[in-house]
Amino acid sequence: MHCAETEAEDPAELAGETELRHLVFPAEMHGERLDRALAVHVDEFSRSYLQQLIELGLVQLNGRVVQKVSAKVKVGDTATIELRPTPQSQAFKPEAMDLDVRYEDEHLLVINKPPGLVVHPAPGNWSGTLLNGLLGYSAHASLVPRAGIVHRLDKDTSGLMVVARTRAAMDALVKAIAAREVSRQYFAIAHKAWAWTGLKSVSAPIGRDPRNRLRMAVVDLALHSGKDARTDFELISTRQVACWVRCILHTGRTHQIRVHMAHLGHPLVSDTVYGGAPVADMRRQALHACRLAFTHPVTGVELLFESEPPADFMSLSTQLGLGYNWASKPGGL
Repeated sequence: MHCAETEAEDPAELAGETELRHLVFPAEMHGERLDRALAVHVDEFSRSYLQQLIELGLVQLNGRVVQKVSAKVKVGDTATIELRPTPQSQAFKPEAMDLDVRYEDEHLLVINKPPGLVVHPAPGNWSGTLLNGLLGYSAHASLVPRAGIVHRLDKDTSGLMVVARTRAAMDALVKAIAAREVSRQYFAIAHKAWAWTGLKSVSAPIGRDPRNRLRMAVVDLALHSGKDARTDFELISTRQVACWVRCILHTGRTHQIRVHMAHLGHPLVSDTVYGGAPVADMRRQALHACRLAFTHPVTGVELLFESEPPADFMSLSTQLGLGYNWASKPGGL
């Protein structure tokens, strides 16, 4: 899933008490740029924000104000930096949240994420994210990077996610995802009648849309940067105006299902970024992570989790006349 680039905050407009922090640069920092050296020692702030502090004269090097971000530091140099709280620096804080935990042990959690929940803090969403909820749920979360988040869902996509609780589990899960050993399936409701029978496989590289850098697109790798991407689609139900399909990921590119469905001429309902339009009361892209299967990174046990779509998804399917016989599916979804 894609994270927006961090926007620089204006330190002159930030409220709150300031903090003077004193640093001594060790030998490994000798010859490093001032902004980069500060970013290593004050890692809760973005480098762009620290550059602003330097340019505003809020950083002293050996007792003298330095306003050049490219100034070089030497071993033993001392620095004093006047820090002011920013939304970014406050983002990694625990918050009470009612999480739908489907599985839990000392190594990992499986979460059923509701639609509308942002997974990781970013500009515009510095609090109220799943990461904040994980930090509030358990002290384990503060001991691993990103509170153990190893893969993401878009804000408006619902469904299953695995979260690591130890560094060892996190490293193993990241490797398993990269090796395509974690099975992820989604339900999607899209515009127009489905045109294919049997399994429809799409292998089409995805990269930044050269006409709109805020979205992704199927690209020609000879002309644009991107990565190979493959999704398999299986029809569940179709009508003249819409279809319900199962989506099986083989890679995990940003917005992969949304891009591949639009590429097929079937943009997801309410996915306005990729050509979809709102239908009935559905105001988010009609996408739900319904199935997650993987080998437990520590015990070696095969795990399988399934999640029925939330109420808005099911209401949409009913209004469009798209049925799904849950009882007829042995073993679940």
